[in-house]
Amino acid sequence: MSLVDKSAEGRPTKAELAISKGWVQGVALVMVFGFMVMGILAYRTYSDSMPLPTQVVAEGGEVVFTQEEITEGQQIFLRRGLQQYGSIVGHGAYLGPDYTAEYLRLASEHVHEQLAAQGVQDPSTATSELMRTNRYDESSGVLTYTPEQVSAFEEIRDYYAEFFGVPTTEHGLLPSKITDPQEIHDLTAFFSWTAWASAAERPGLGYSYTNNWPPEPRVDNTPTADILVWSGISLVALLGGLGLLFAIYGRWSKKIGWHGSETPSLRFHQPGDVGITKAQKATAWFFFVVSLLFLAQATLGAGVEHYRAELDSFFGLDLAQILPYNLGRTWHVQLSLLWTAAAFLAAAIFLAPIISGREPKRQHWLAYGLLGALALVVVGTLGGTAISTFGPDWAKGSIFFDQQWEYLDLPRFWQILLVIGLFLWILIIYRAIRSRLRSESKFNMPWLFFYAGLAIPSFYAVGLLAGTETHLTVAEFWRFWVVHLWVEDFLELFTTVMVAYIFVMLGVVRRKIAIQIIFLDVILYSAGGVIGTMHHLYFSGTPVEHMALGAFFSALEVIPLTFLTVEAWTFLQLGSSQESRSSAPFPHRWAVMFLVAVGFWNFVGAGVFGFLVNLPIVSYYQIGTALTANHAHGAMMGVYGMMAVGLALFALRYIIPPNRWPEKLAKLSFWSLNIGLAWMVFATLAPLGVLQLWHSVNTGYFEARTLGYIAQPGNAILEWMRMPGDVVFLVGGILPFVWICWLGIRHGLPATVTTMEPETLFVVEHPQAREDRTGLAQTTTSRPLATEPGDELPPSRYSSDRRPTDDPRGPRP
Repeated sequence: MSLVDKSAEGRPTKAELAISKGWVQGVALVMVFGFMVMGILAYRTYSDSMPLPTQVVAEGGEVVFTQEEITEGQQIFLRRGLQQYGSIVGHGAYLGPDYTAEYLRLASEHVHEQLAAQGVQDPSTATSELMRTNRYDESSGVLTYTPEQVSAFEEIRDYYAEFFGVPTTEHGLLPSKITDPQEIHDLTAFFSWTAWASAAERPGLGYSYTNNWPPEPRVDNTPTADILVWSGISLVALLGGLGLLFAIYGRWSKKIGWHGSETPSLRFHQPGDVGITKAQKATAWFFFVVSLLFLAQATLGAGVEHYRAELDSFFGLDLAQILPYNLGRTWHVQLSLLWTAAAFLAAAIFLAPIISGREPKRQHWLAYGLLGALALVVVGTLGGTAISTFGPDWAKGSIFFDQQWEYLDLPRFWQILLVIGLFLWILIIYRAIRSRLRSESKFNMPWLFFYAGLAIPSFYAVGLLAGTETHLTVAEFWRFWVVHLWVEDFLELFTTVMVAYIFVMLGVVRRKIAIQIIFLDVILYSAGGVIGTMHHLYFSGTPVEHMALGAFFSALEVIPLTFLTVEAWTFLQLGSSQESRSSAPFPHRWAVMFLVAVGFWNFVGAGVFGFLVNLPIVSYYQIGTALTANHAHGAMMGVYGMMAVGLALFALRYIIPPNRWPEKLAKLSFWSLNIGLAWMVFATLAPLGVLQLWHSVNTGYFEARTLGYIAQPGNAILEWMRMPGDVVFLVGGILPFVWICWLGIRHGLPATVTTMEPETLFVVEHPQAREDRTGLAQTTTSRPLATEPGDELPPSRYSSDRRPTDDPRGPRP
């Protein structure tokens, strides 16, 4: 039976849904519930976030600063890349201070001195009462500062004028970075507003707008009851969820998860025997660009790390003159998103003809056009953020140059262009698989591939709601839809679909099993992942329900990662079992090894390290420390980086002639990337994070975020210890990958086909077939053993008894 049945009249009919409708209903229920709650939280974010006063005035009515100046200060903070140096309400970079915590400390100390000078008997208690008293008039929108607060603002304004105006690179920033008095005034106004909200109590409640964050004993900022209670409930939710998972797994383990096809023996089509299309050949250029961006991103990461080990010198070079820390980190973060996303785009273009069995005319020109658009976005982003960081007057306020929020740093024009490019990409994919979609149920594999792809531009576009002038709390809400929902949920879904599809194409799993895995992952990831987005907003000025729901549901995110770990052994066994039964070598050993690494890092980087920082009580003391970076590197590189490289190797294995395939370099790249990443997180970031967390709890959060603490000799030694891992990662991991990608361009097989059998990179051999040492079966048949809806495979057009060849011309017609 073929993939497409025909009716009695000869018309093609749609393939039936391969799984029970209960799976579809389960996904619909989880999604509706999750996004309904997110809609309510969005409304609460707009209605009950920390207030932005129209004016801040002294008790005599003199204007200290205005709402417009706060907003302009926020834009200066973003424009000059300061969120890629320090942080605000805990979010940003980790070399510089958290400006909310720093202003609060400086202001409370100044107020204490003023009160002591006035003869107040207990200045410490009086300071706390003064700072916690909320003098905001909701009806007029006016916030009143006491004389002590006004005096503190003026003194701190002078402090920042000196800090940002220093004519050297001693802080890792450009010399004389900000010297305009009005800009310093506006920037200080922005910091002052966030610090006020971190101490002033919400009306009718005993804690501040930021849930008493940051920890600051001078203003009685201590963990609230909600922080403690919801941390405990999160642990209970995790334990209960894990117990339920293992109970379900124990009962239905034969029906869920990875299970092999029941075919007796497979023969994998060998590279060189599989014809490629023009668009598939075009992806070689994508992967080469991806490898260069990967190399640049990792090199920048090593340079940025050096600032923490040796702030004022890069082996004798004053690096900050040309590449200040905040610019290097901006490029490092942006490239990490761009190269991994580009690899996914290219992999989808490569898989599309295999899914549909055909390639539309001139599809390769669209692919090349998309690559050109990607290159334009990369150049525009890197150039725009550099100009924004250096800060010429002519570039201020420009949509081409103004840097934005962390992770969405690219200026608005390039952000819009990237969104358009992503939507054009999904149109390219739709064009390639349109004929196949018409013949399939709306929830079979081709449609799931399309839905997962469509989610990528859709959820990245949400970031457009976070403008540089948007209220801080509202902007944090929407940008974390990108950071969390786009990256940690829907990119995860897309990778799951592609991995499952690849295994179907290789005959390792049946189509029905693959669809069940996808639906199960959607349910498990989305049950915790959608609402779990709020774990980023514990202390960003949102109402307390954001923390309660974020803590509870983010704990559930560990459950699917545990499931993947339990299934990892089965995953490995599938590959080895099918390979042992095949009469031809399995051509994707290292691509599959990278997919296995994804499972490991998903559990360790995203699961263990993520849960470590997600508990409210832990996050209260550690947000913005090395433990956050530890989770970010383990999850981003470990999951999406390894996935991107694995997908590239899968595609390049068919593009590069077999006699030129560098198997040893693929092996070297795999082990070096994983050893280098493990070295980074286990030898440097994790111990540094634990030490910094201990210092934050024992001494103070403000102290733990200072350059003085970071530069302590013991910490500096740990920072230097990262160098061997970086060398292994760069030299042994990335350079071989770059060379493999270059081979795809330099020696890539010519495009020879426009049609192929859908989803078939193997043939099923007769049960009685005997194998010899050459990998050839003596007797074969291409008839598959399919018994359930959705498992039907077409007869292969490839010769099942053909000897693997190195002929660069590919299969002959």
